[in-house]
Amino acid sequence: MIKTIRGTATVAAMLLGATALSGTAFADTNDQPTTAAIDAEAEGPVYHKEMFTQFAEHLGNGIYGGLWVGTDSDIPNTNGFRNDVIGALRDLSVPVIRWPGGCFADEYHWREGIGPQAERPVKVNTHWGGVTEPNEVGTHEFFELIRQVGAEAYVAGNVGNGSPQEMAEWVEYMTAPAGSLADERAANGHPEPWKVDYFGVGNELWGCGGNMRPEYAADVTRRYATFIKAPAGTKIMKIAAGANVADYNWTETMMKVAGNMLDGLSLHYYVHPAGGWPPKAPAVEFDENGWADALNGAWRMDELVTKHSAIMDKYDPEKRLFLAVDEWGAWYAQDPGTHPGFLRQQNTLRDALIASIHLDIFAKHADRVRMSAIAQMVNVLQAMIFTDGDKMVLTPTYHVFEMYKPWQDAIVLPISIETPTYTNGEFSLPAVSGSAVRAKDGKVHVGLTNADPKEANTVTIDLDGLKTANVSGRILTAPAINSHNTFDNPQVVKPASFNGARVRGGKLTVTLPAKSVVVLELR
Repeated sequence: MIKTIRGTATVAAMLLGATALSGTAFADTNDQPTTAAIDAEAEGPVYHKEMFTQFAEHLGNGIYGGLWVGTDSDIPNTNGFRNDVIGALRDLSVPVIRWPGGCFADEYHWREGIGPQAERPVKVNTHWGGVTEPNEVGTHEFFELIRQVGAEAYVAGNVGNGSPQEMAEWVEYMTAPAGSLADERAANGHPEPWKVDYFGVGNELWGCGGNMRPEYAADVTRRYATFIKAPAGTKIMKIAAGANVADYNWTETMMKVAGNMLDGLSLHYYVHPAGGWPPKAPAVEFDENGWADALNGAWRMDELVTKHSAIMDKYDPEKRLFLAVDEWGAWYAQDPGTHPGFLRQQNTLRDALIASIHLDIFAKHADRVRMSAIAQMVNVLQAMIFTDGDKMVLTPTYHVFEMYKPWQDAIVLPISIETPTYTNGEFSLPAVSGSAVRAKDGKVHVGLTNADPKEANTVTIDLDGLKTANVSGRILTAPAINSHNTFDNPQVVKPASFNGARVRGGKLTVTLPAKSVVVLELR
């Protein structure tokens, strides 16, 4: 919750941390510092590792060239997947991968992606660029990707133009320990069944998944969910296609009609600076107003999750169902000169802060939000990684996800925060956001973001009930608001050690440099 009072935003969030660059004096935003308190004895919910789910769609070079190069490629690979990208994803401890879409899933027929690759039909990707889809990466290849990354599977089913029978047979093909479809799977090279942890009952039924009305979509969801059957002794979590942004009636209808047959409900929201559709804001050539516009848009996620969660609470007060924000991130005009429909956009320091603000908001709502998936993993939208031939570069967003790794399956620690407002033109947002967790190893980690691109902010945190004597940390910042990494200069935006935080008299004090993300470890 954020209450803005003439220049001061009070954030009753989940946590907040601080650090200082030793020996350096800064002015605070509007000459106002930030104060906060962590209540270490009032532990919150688990920050489920599934909050760091990644999304890989057959879109642009998200799959082909980004992940898959084929076994005959000169680019070092293992069973067709490039070693450099897989290694970077393993370093992130990616917990879950959502595949094959997105809108691509709404027209995907799984039988076209099994059997000998040379015999698979070449189709046209009608959603993304009108290019040919070779179907080289299908079910078997996806589970090989899952194996190499060490992740769990989130498969999105085709409700758009597929049948319940087709969906049921795909589930059986993937998971059945015996039977004719299990025999077919074995003949195609994998005798053992795979584990499908999550299954999407369609995607964006309100749009590319069929342009359905919510009442009809809820009935369709009930029908298709009926035939997603897991083998005895196993469980498949069924996630329904939920609302687009602020369509609260969609959530109301889906919960009322189909909630009893589901395990989760999705929510999709993208930050669109400059508003409107299609996205037209540039990914790199923006000014401070474009910076403030995007970060203000990131904060809208708090309002959306709060209101959708309240509707879910009406029908599910025990919070059996989870909210899966399985598409989020920034969506700009694609980079000049790139293929139309490939959604390739550069990734700057601004995107790093968009990511950290989202991750902090999800901590606040971790009792209901138990999965989120940034869009997307490689080469598409707010990507973790860019590739070009044999070259690879990590983005600022990747580095935020790496810094927040201790949040996976940690316990959220509640925090209250009072911070000044950062304002530019018509956009106002909290200058400082944050979250904190007690990790599985018992250590407390605090993440802090200073959205003000010009002024630092001094944060003082009351460590109520938390005994700590030592603090260390890392910082992510850069010379300019649009600083970014390129293949020729890949280390412009990267984490650095941060040794300025101090603990004294039960308080943690730090000065956050302008436009920065800081993650601290308390011991």
